[in-house]
Order: sequence, then C-alpha cells, then structure tokens
Amino acid sequence: MANDDVVCAVDVGTSAVRAALVTHDGQRLFDARGERGPDEGAETFDAERLWDGLCHVLRHITSSVPAGSRLRCLALAGHVGHVLVDEQSRPLGRAGGWADTRGVHEMAARWPDPATALHLTGRPAMTGGAVPLLHWLKDNDPSLHRRTRWVLAPKDFLVLRLTGQATTDVTSAAYTLGSDVTRQVWDPRLLAAAGKGPEHFPPQHAATDIVGAVTPAAADTTGLPSGLPVAAGGPDGAVGAAAVAGPAPGTVVDVAGTTDVLTRVITSPDERPPAAVLNPYLTPGLWTCGGATGMTGGALAYWARLLGLGDPATALHRLGPDLRAVPPGSAGLSMSPLLTGSRFPGWNQKERGRLWGLGEHHSAAHVLHAAQEAAAYVVRQAVDTLMTDDSPDAPVILTGGPSRSPAVARLRADVLGRPVHVSSEADATLHGAALLALVAARLEPDLPTAQTHSTPPARPFLPQSPVAARYDQLYRQWLQAKD
Repeated sequence: MANDDVVCAVDVGTSAVRAALVTHDGQRLFDARGERGPDEGAETFDAERLWDGLCHVLRHITSSVPAGSRLRCLALAGHVGHVLVDEQSRPLGRAGGWADTRGVHEMAARWPDPATALHLTGRPAMTGGAVPLLHWLKDNDPSLHRRTRWVLAPKDFLVLRLTGQATTDVTSAAYTLGSDVTRQVWDPRLLAAAGKGPEHFPPQHAATDIVGAVTPAAADTTGLPSGLPVAAGGPDGAVGAAAVAGPAPGTVVDVAGTTDVLTRVITSPDERPPAAVLNPYLTPGLWTCGGATGMTGGALAYWARLLGLGDPATALHRLGPDLRAVPPGSAGLSMSPLLTGSRFPGWNQKERGRLWGLGEHHSAAHVLHAAQEAAAYVVRQAVDTLMTDDSPDAPVILTGGPSRSPAVARLRADVLGRPVHVSSEADATLHGAALLALVAARLEPDLPTAQTHSTPPARPFLPQSPVAARYDQLYRQWLQAKD
C-alpha cells in the first residue's frame, strides 16, 4: 500500500451530485458538488442531464489529484430508481426516481399472486420499481418497452457510461421487484410481469466488486484516467448506514435527507418486521431491514420555498431566534409532511401532506418548526417499528445533512424518547462510497475492517425528561389526527 494512493467516491443524491478524493487512510482531500434541479430525482429525471452533471463534478475532482498521487478506484452510491436504455446505452424516456409509482396500480390489480411475489422481493407493499414500470409501458408505450435493452439503477447507468458494462449490485437489484432477495438472483416468475427476461437485467455483484474500467471515451469526458477500476457501488441509504454503523447487528441508522432512510442490520431475513423492507447488506451474510420514509427534509424545503425563505439552511438561519422560541407542539400547529405519500412504515402512496390548527397567531417560524416536528414524528414511527421490546433505550445513529444541526438532534432525541448519537460524518453516503472504493482497490481487506479503521466519532444527545414526556403525548395526538 502506497501512501500516495487515493480513491474517488461519488454520491448521486436527488438534490446534488457530490464527489471526493479520499486517501488510503480515509482522509478527504478535495470535494466537488453539482446541484440538481428540484424536479430531478424524486419522481422522474433526465438521465442524460445526470450524466452531464457527473462529468462536470468529476472534471473538478480529477483536476485536483495531488501531483505524484495515484488514483486507484472509483465507487458510486446513488438514490433508488430506474433508467431504461437501448442497445446503444441511450436513455429511453424520462428515468424514474424513488417516488415513481408508474405501473403500481395496474400491476397490483393484475399480479397473480401478490403475497408470494412480495415475499420473494422482501417488500411489505408495492410502491414502485422497474418491474411495475415495465408492466405499465407494455400498455402505454409499447415501442419504448420493445426498445429497452437494459434496466438499470441510476448509479448503474452512470457505471455503464463510465465503463461500457451493464452491471448492478445485489441491494440495488432488490429495489426492481424482479430479484429474489434471499437468493440474490433474478427470478423469471417476478420478471414475467415486466414482459422482460433476466437477459434484460444486468449481472448482480457485491458492492465492492470491480465491475469494469473507465473507457477512453469516458476518460476524455470526465478527466478520469483511462482504465481506472470502477466498483459496483450501492444504494445511498445502505452505503451511508455502512459508513457509520458497520456490521453491528441491532444498530439503527437514520440517514436524513429529502427522506429519512432508516436501516437496521440483522443476521437473518426472519428478523425483519412485517412492515419493513428486507435487503441484502453490503457485508455478505448480513441483511438490513427498514426503508425510506415519505418526505421529511423534503417537506421542510417545500415549506421554506413556499414561504419565500429560500433553501432550508438559509431559512433556519434567518429564523433562528424565532424558531428557538417556539414551544413543543408549535402553539397548536401540526402537519403531515408526506407530500408524495407515506412509505416505511405506513406504505400508503395515496397519503398527502396536511396542515392543521393554523391560526392568526402563527408565524413562518411556527410553520417550519411544525415541519421539523412532523419529520421527527415520521422517524419515530419507523424507529418504533424497527426496535425490539428489549431495546427501549438503544440509540439511533443520525447522519446526513440535518445532523449538522444540534437543534435537530435535540428535537429528534426528545421526540424519539431515546438517545440519538450524531455522527461527526454528515456526508455518510460519500464516506461510505469511499470505503467501497478502498476495499475494491484492495487498500482495505473488507468492508467491516475499513469501517473500523475510519469510524467517525459520534456526539450523544439524550432526551430531556420533561420535554420528551410532552413530545410523547404530542406524538400520540399527531398519530390520531394524521389518520
């Protein structure tokens, strides 16, 4: 192992594409970021625009590789979704994001044996995925359906553009509804509803497998060295959880962002609560249960924009003193933040956001505080589903953008009624992608070892008894009002 070895990590989120150069010992040398538009990523997006954004970010990164350093590997983490491409790897139509529900209603009505299919896919409900989309396209756009050569996750599309190889990882494959989640293989019975066979879905790999190398054409576009190894990568929530929790069973990680992705590591599929999604973990032989909530941070951003306050960070800074003065319960103002439907653990795609209790005495600060409280209530629903009865005081590890705010961490601890350990690594998904690259480049022997060597310190926030008791009461009132 050379001290000048570096890897490139990429996080493809719904709000931005980020990349970083990371040394063999986990030190981040340089970051770059490219924003995505508000209509890009959640429901549908332009895959070509996503590729252009990645190229822009990578050109900044590659121009900053220190003299004498050797770039060893690249790994991507990305949000859930699907990109359909033709024989020439060109995207067909608009790609689907994590909130794309095209085909769900039609497929649910026609699926011969929904219970068996959901069991095979490790899903408690059908909320979207490549198989429902393809089912929908058979009736609504048969030409596009016919021209589909590969069905890819967003980060797999980018890997295809970088390497010329169509591949995926076992965790991303689980989100298509076409993979048998326990055997980690494409299942022809599940794919039959899509009108496509296993030959249209890429080979499944471990997240740390090398799946290709940067082509000369991609090198010209991105500035990456031709022949640079590229790892399979994984979904952003799973990669972020691996970065801060590693392989420890029982740990619950909350990767907070547009949605909160809640993940608990388990040792057997049988440990999954019925309402949770089951996925293969990035560490072979382990599993995760949990899922993405409906909008949480995304709802806060929505209300900040609607009130003319700009992005959430700007809004919270401007209203700081007023926000701190808002009492628990936001003076009678409550809301549901689920603007695009509920996911884990309620799984009601028809649910929509609501605001109730609004009076003349409420200000913009009350609205934003109510949005923060509502997000914490949604997270509590998920945590209560994942935690067992014998772990009432088990902590939750919080990471992601909102974890940078001590006020958010205190609110989460009080609403959850349990300790919240805030990871010092807010960019957990980017950090996790770097760990995948380090293992793929054999700079680390395996993912658990890599995570142990770079476990970010965490700051504990304990629930404040009087406030936590009040929030427990408010949470139960919110559940009744929301339903």
